[in-house]
Amino acid sequence: MTRTQFEERLFGVLRWVTIAFLAVITILPFYYMLLLSVKPIDSLLLDPGSLWVSGKDFTLDTYRQVLKSSADGGQGFLRMMLNSALVSLATVVLTLAASVPGAYAISRLRFFGGRQVSALFLAVYLFPSTLLAVPLFVMFAKLGLSGNLVGLAIVYVAQTVPVSIYMLKNYFITIPLSIEEAAALDGATRWQTVRRVVLPLAMPSLMATGLYVFMIAWNEFLFALLFLAADPDKWTVSLGLQQLSNGIEVPKTVLMAGSVVLTIPVIVLFYAAERLLTEGLTSGADKS
Repeated sequence: MTRTQFEERLFGVLRWVTIAFLAVITILPFYYMLLLSVKPIDSLLLDPGSLWVSGKDFTLDTYRQVLKSSADGGQGFLRMMLNSALVSLATVVLTLAASVPGAYAISRLRFFGGRQVSALFLAVYLFPSTLLAVPLFVMFAKLGLSGNLVGLAIVYVAQTVPVSIYMLKNYFITIPLSIEEAAALDGATRWQTVRRVVLPLAMPSLMATGLYVFMIAWNEFLFALLFLAADPDKWTVSLGLQQLSNGIEVPKTVLMAGSVVLTIPVIVLFYAAERLLTEGLTSGADKS
């Protein structure tokens, strides 16, 4: 066996070992969480290390308790999911509405300090959220937007616009300028060129950026706690999950059911848009 053949076989084996290891550490925790969510608490206490649930122990009562409204003795996660969905979708729409013109301007228009502005957007995103939490809360409280889902969505937009502009800019740069010049020769204005030519070509990047923003808004906790803690009817699922984890009387099986409810929408969206997400995230890598 030559050295080249030995290395190919060795790295082939190591590749599959690495894939199997990563799959185990990624899938096993979620599987165990899902398993606990369909177990009664008595069965869990008797055998907490079991990685299987029998047919007689299988139950969906934990999900009923999690999704049922608090007025009916449940945890009210259905309403929290609706609140989270509204805030997340509003954040995506507002972020893309602000990011597309900004990213296009940076990638196409020539102005003094354009390169520095692009770097500044990314630098702003790198600031810890805790530095902005108190100033934003005070400012929005004076504007009457604290304890409000609209105010929370605006705060999320302030957090997601910088990185969205950076992601979209890298894609717009890869779109040939000749396409826009051809549209201009046909009499299209700048706005018509962007709407009819650039945006359809940038759809993979728009989808990837929108999904990324949605996941940030869906899972965010700090600002949701600051803005919505006083009004349980407006809580998002991240706040509801924190309430379950701190509840002494809440069984851990119910906590796991809440965790699954929080996780599944993001997983479904991710796999539904996996191809577009991959294309969008790698679209700016080729600068040729």
